[in-house]
Amino acid sequence: MSNMRGIYTSVNDIRKHVFAEIARLSYDYKEGDLAKLAEIPYKIIPGEVSKYRDSVFLERAIVEERMRLAMGLDARSAAEQAPVTFRAEECVKPEKYYEPPLINIIKFACHSCPDNVVKVSDACQGCLAHPCREICPKGAISFVHGKSVIDQDKCIKCGKCIDVCPYSAIIRLRRPCAAACGMNAIKSDEYGRANIDYDKCVSCGMCLANCPFGAIADKAQIFQTIQAIRGDAPVYAAVAPSVAGQFGPDLTPEKIRPAFKALGFEDAIEVAIGADLCTIEEAHDFVREVPSEKPFLATSCCPAWAMMAKKLFPEQSSCISMALTPMVLTARMIKKHHPGCKVAFIGPCAAKKLEAGRRTIRSDVDFVLTFEEIKGMFEAKEVDFAALEPLDAMHGASADGRGFAVSGGVAQAVVNCIKDLYPDREINVASAQGLDECRKLMLLAKAGKYNGYLLEGMACPGGCVAGAGTVQPIAKSTAAVNLHKKVSTNKHSLDSKYQDILSGIEEGLFDIPD
Repeated sequence: MSNMRGIYTSVNDIRKHVFAEIARLSYDYKEGDLAKLAEIPYKIIPGEVSKYRDSVFLERAIVEERMRLAMGLDARSAAEQAPVTFRAEECVKPEKYYEPPLINIIKFACHSCPDNVVKVSDACQGCLAHPCREICPKGAISFVHGKSVIDQDKCIKCGKCIDVCPYSAIIRLRRPCAAACGMNAIKSDEYGRANIDYDKCVSCGMCLANCPFGAIADKAQIFQTIQAIRGDAPVYAAVAPSVAGQFGPDLTPEKIRPAFKALGFEDAIEVAIGADLCTIEEAHDFVREVPSEKPFLATSCCPAWAMMAKKLFPEQSSCISMALTPMVLTARMIKKHHPGCKVAFIGPCAAKKLEAGRRTIRSDVDFVLTFEEIKGMFEAKEVDFAALEPLDAMHGASADGRGFAVSGGVAQAVVNCIKDLYPDREINVASAQGLDECRKLMLLAKAGKYNGYLLEGMACPGGCVAGAGTVQPIAKSTAAVNLHKKVSTNKHSLDSKYQDILSGIEEGLFDIPD
């Protein structure tokens, strides 16, 4: 995994400017105004000399594709002849959903990085011992002018030479996006550029977050959300618990609601309420079903983890919890209390966009935006967090519900709930973060190593605070979430005053699509 997460780079800077400009365009939009799209690349990349790449024209072309993706449109290849405004009028419709694929590679922005190549660096000292040559099982290493050289046609990438070099002069180059992909979904196309196998991809967005060339981007609904905000129906922001600390110290919990109101939302509701309801449901399911009906139960709130498990382990798919995710539970609660409203989920996750697009969820969650995209909206509206008048803090979720944002937090919340309900019940837990580790967890579960266990999987290393759409460094966000837990008036999920909503769902008191 790349160590550049949490460092503000030129890639983040370009993305921020694109999101902000698309937000400004939508806030100011008047019918027939989309021609202004053509002006935005010149605002972001002004002048005659590119700031980031060799060509200012290439940089603007990449910005154009980022703009289109930010409006939910398809990325185009360099061979396609069409203006940036092509099909843009479709984005004026607030009900436009994401069309696959969600995660896209802007091919002409891709660096065609080496993919799993072992090579000798300039640090080679041409030592007398030649341990690299002696240990190579294929005779792929020779010495030319006193320096080690690897024959790539013979090399099998075993890495033994890397391990024995006393100068650490032999290195393995991996495509960063492929290295970050826990589904092995990224290979090379005929030009050596990254290519996504969408049959394997679960839209976790880790490739997006780890590409140092900014060549990978997901589609967004910034334009559509703002058009809905400008419409007649009130739009509520359902804000994920990982929001803590995402926008800096001036956006305290007491200012989250006024901050979202400043964007035009009717109000902001914390999704940690839905996390409490999800906890209670999964606790009941675990006690009722494990081990009598299922060998183990795996949590369901991370859509990328759940999709990975179902794709790769179909025989164990029934062991993934059927509980509705916190996003969906919160959205249904909001729509029950505010009929006719729209709901925008605001969170850290690219995969939530895919979840919200499912046929059974579309009537509940109208829009999904990441923290990074919302930051662009804050910039477009020039919201000054320091100047906001604080309101009451969020809506009374428990500390356990807010802890869903951090790896291990979901399982801990369920364990605490089970202990409150059934004090004599012993609960064994196993958890994994990152899809590589999640796959290993499921392999062991399939082999019967975790019978009777509660399993937690998180696609992003660190949990939701490390999602592809986050803004702050992971460690800083984790600390902020823990602080937000400490100020919760309720400790465990069973303390939630919203349990009647869960009863309503279970008893069919309001409509749930098939």
